[in-house]
Amino acid sequence: MFRTLSRNGLTARTPSLPTAERPDEPPAAPAPPTEPPPARPRDAGREPDPAAAKFETLKRRIHSQLVDRLDLNRVNEMDPATLRTEIRGVVEHLCEAEDPLLPRADRLRLIEEILDETFGLGPLELLLKDDKIGDIMINGPHNVFIEKNGRIQRADVSFRDNEHLLQIIDRIVSRVGRRVDETSPMVDARLPNGSRVNAIIPPIALDGAVLTIRMFGSKPLNKDDLLRFKAFTPEMLLLLEAAMKARLNIIISGGTGSGKTTLLNTLSSFIQNDHRIITIEDAAELQLQQEHVVRLETRPPNIEGRGAITATDLVKNALRMRPDRIIIGECRGAETLDMIQAMNTGHEGSMTTVHANTPRDALSRLETMISMAGLELPIRALRNQFASAVDLIIQASRLQGGPRKVTSITEVVGMEGDTIIMQEIFAYRQLGVDANGRAFGEFIATGIRPTFMDRLEYAGCSLPADLFRQRVLLKD
Repeated sequence: MFRTLSRNGLTARTPSLPTAERPDEPPAAPAPPTEPPPARPRDAGREPDPAAAKFETLKRRIHSQLVDRLDLNRVNEMDPATLRTEIRGVVEHLCEAEDPLLPRADRLRLIEEILDETFGLGPLELLLKDDKIGDIMINGPHNVFIEKNGRIQRADVSFRDNEHLLQIIDRIVSRVGRRVDETSPMVDARLPNGSRVNAIIPPIALDGAVLTIRMFGSKPLNKDDLLRFKAFTPEMLLLLEAAMKARLNIIISGGTGSGKTTLLNTLSSFIQNDHRIITIEDAAELQLQQEHVVRLETRPPNIEGRGAITATDLVKNALRMRPDRIIIGECRGAETLDMIQAMNTGHEGSMTTVHANTPRDALSRLETMISMAGLELPIRALRNQFASAVDLIIQASRLQGGPRKVTSITEVVGMEGDTIIMQEIFAYRQLGVDANGRAFGEFIATGIRPTFMDRLEYAGCSLPADLFRQRVLLKD
């Protein structure tokens, strides 16, 4: 368990310990003995910082010594928290042995960076701890960008080289049973806190591996948070809450980064706690709070191209699992028709999201996805399915400067000829852009009373008589 280390006349009894992924997870196979990355490449023409170069050299040397002393036979024998604490002691001893005169602030920083490299995701750990970051975008080892407060900026971290970045990507995807290599160079995965991960590696990515992380906090946003951020108004929330309790079928439409998943999580909080909910996702990120939730996740094919489980397979299987509601994280293909049929056959209150710019585009995109899946159905029959299955389309948008808004709540009324008839109940109108480049506008009630009001009343949801009166609800 322990070995005696001696260097520069200093002797200490220190544990010979394994690496682990994170303190709150079971230990996993340690990373290969790689050195921590150097500082981000400096701008051309700038003189190197001797102090920074010395710090990085010391960090690589200590990390290499630590890896050499790890006892890989003890991987499953120690509690992760105890493991991290004891390895911290080893690193502190190595720091003292290597450079007794190192300032305390630099020593603490060095210890933390080595522990992050050994237990976590290396340079990513610093970014993952910042709850103000919405997205992390890594374009090769030396180009790391973040979205913070609605703006994209360069992050002051980097990876040593592409091999180091690939090791971190492999560490992420292997935790959820995925793989990424030259035969399968694209992968979707997730972090332990539910944050969504996408990676694409060479030879598809020409300038090094690309890693994109959509951050989700450990505590999901709730309705009060979204009201405070003015994502919608109290009047709009009243309608959405009643629609969920009355089991209306809802599609959330929006572009990338518009807040579709956050909105779906928020609306799901209104589902009755005794309902059996089945969620289907490519990479599980939904954070439902009910007790009776069954989470299903698709599976990519193995290295031989076999064993894939698609969303279509999971939707068909979910129908045999006695669900009250089915929630699909995102409709992307043939599962769209199965979802629509489920909505039409007794599974009211189901939800999904789709990438589209307007409510009308959302229906067109669903129609296109079914057609691309090779299902040759008459357009009129297909639209009749949509019109009878979908009750509400909620449009989420990310406006200039970063604010995310519910820009439309639209009812699907029915069919007239070959056209699906829809009517907008609430809307957001952008009025301009302020001095900081941030869009501003107003929420309005269009004056249209939805046709499903009787369904809300039957479910015991009584809304104020003037809720839909035409007026400006809120200006931001």
